Amino acid sequence: MKSTFFNNLRIKLMLLFLLSALAPLSIVGAFSIRTAEELITEMVSNQLKNVADDKAALLDRWMSERKSDLNVIAGSSILRSMEPERIAPYIQLVRNNYKVYKRFLVLSRDGEIIFDSDPGNGGINAQEEWLEHSANGDLYTSNIFLDPEASESVFYVSAPILDERGEVKGVARATVSAGAILSQILKVSLGQTGECYLVDRQGTFLVHKDPRRILRDNIAQSGSFKKIFGTERLKKIYTDYRNIEVLGASRQVAGEDWYLVVEQDRDEAFREADRLTRYVYLAIVSSVIGAALLAWLLSSSVANPIRALSNAAENLARGDFENAVVASKRTDEIGMLYGAFGSMAKQLEARQHSLEEKVDLTEAELKKTELAAARSHQLAALGQLAAGVTHEIRTPIASLKLFLQSVESEIEISPEYEEDFRVAMGQIKRIEATINRFLDFARPQEPIFSTVNARDIIEEALLVVRPKANQQETVVSIDVNGELPAIRGDRKQLGEALVNLMVNSLEAMTQRGELKVSAQMDHSQTADGTRKRLLISVSDTGPGIGESDRDKIFDPFFTTKASGTGLGLSIVQTIARGHGGEITYLSTSGRGTTFQLFLPILDMQG
Repeated sequence: MKSTFFNNLRIKLMLLFLLSALAPLSIVGAFSIRTAEELITEMVSNQLKNVADDKAALLDRWMSERKSDLNVIAGSSILRSMEPERIAPYIQLVRNNYKVYKRFLVLSRDGEIIFDSDPGNGGINAQEEWLEHSANGDLYTSNIFLDPEASESVFYVSAPILDERGEVKGVARATVSAGAILSQILKVSLGQTGECYLVDRQGTFLVHKDPRRILRDNIAQSGSFKKIFGTERLKKIYTDYRNIEVLGASRQVAGEDWYLVVEQDRDEAFREADRLTRYVYLAIVSSVIGAALLAWLLSSSVANPIRALSNAAENLARGDFENAVVASKRTDEIGMLYGAFGSMAKQLEARQHSLEEKVDLTEAELKKTELAAARSHQLAALGQLAAGVTHEIRTPIASLKLFLQSVESEIEISPEYEEDFRVAMGQIKRIEATINRFLDFARPQEPIFSTVNARDIIEEALLVVRPKANQQETVVSIDVNGELPAIRGDRKQLGEALVNLMVNSLEAMTQRGELKVSAQMDHSQTADGTRKRLLISVSDTGPGIGESDRDKIFDPFFTTKASGTGLGLSIVQTIARGHGGEITYLSTSGRGTTFQLFLPILDMQG
């Protein structure tokens, strides 16, 4: 009984893993790590939200004070007097009391400078946004920008100066230094990696601890931007503009298109959780070492036989059937595996001999396949010839049919030939039906002319091919002159021609690239003078057309694609000629191809 128990490999493996206890320890460790990460994430997120609320409220109060200051200044009787000698000491007093104001301007409603505290800093453009807003009676606040002379962050606040009747008689503008308040905004107590910055609606830095990023760098492609504006549903941990995982919170500054962002690196926030993770991994590693010691104790009964079986398998893979034979006197699963492996080796040896006998037959079949493929290409090349030949066959077949029909109506056919006559007529009708089907394929339909707008047919064709372009990540651009004259043509045929050209271009670009469609007037010089035509161009950035293929690309059934029919460009050429136009191309190896569809304009067609 004891011998049977220990000879069972399944029991040995069960004892090994039960003693090592890897599964319970892994479950407990994973649960502990996950719980710690969730608690830390929630705690840090709340802390970041509180900091963002405090900073946004501080900036909002400060901005409200500056707006109130300017409203009071603009509403004073001194500024309403519009007298520079009275305004100058008043403004100087304001600048002395409030250190944040760098420059004051007082302008008339027409933009004439009445007073400038720093006249050496240049003139004023009457079209500036702040002047237009305040001249209309609005209080205006600009975006923060970097003053190149003072090398500090500033912004404009402007307010209207109203007369006794409440009408705008001038504008007061103050250049406000944001350095002091922004230094307080940037200071955050969030470890070594915590930071606070300010961006506008486009994600451009307005305030940042690194001055080189201000008004230059942008977070529009980062997870920070997506979290601020909700363009995507993000987790609490996301990638910031430095491509580093962070936790963050954001708040909009009231009344402004400014967004305050507070973030902290994930690695710093999860430092304690990472330490717990290391402890759990250490415990798991210790357990693995213990399990390895137990496995080593059983190696003589498990590992050695498996190693011998592995060597035999390698010999079998090399075709060394003599050294692939293994034998064992064991009665457990290892012994059963040895027996199964030996049986498999014998079957593989027999099959190897059988395959060697079939190699010659396989090579012969491969040659037949190659000949069949060559024949297929020859038949495709003969398709064009067949289309012309059917026209020559149809006439005599029709004559023969009419002759037999007249014979049937004028001459009495003996019963013994009646069946032969019926078979002959049936075969003639069968040939005629086959010819008609082929001619319907080879013979183009006559165009149904109507007034067509070039932009409309281009956009309709793009609707058809755009899914394929999106699948290939191909950039599609369109350049159509809105003043183009209309053309007279078959809307369906012209649309089919453009779709064929666009699909042909997309198939030339396997991934990405650019498909450009344009329409413009063409003034070609001919012997009869200048010829005005509409030119629709379809360009790609594919490999171009090979030199050996350029004389054949408009031939029916010619194609360089494995699955192509070779009819696309031939159809386009037929449609172009049916409309009195032509199709040409320009191709540069390695740089792409442009197909040019020339069509007569409406006044020339009329």
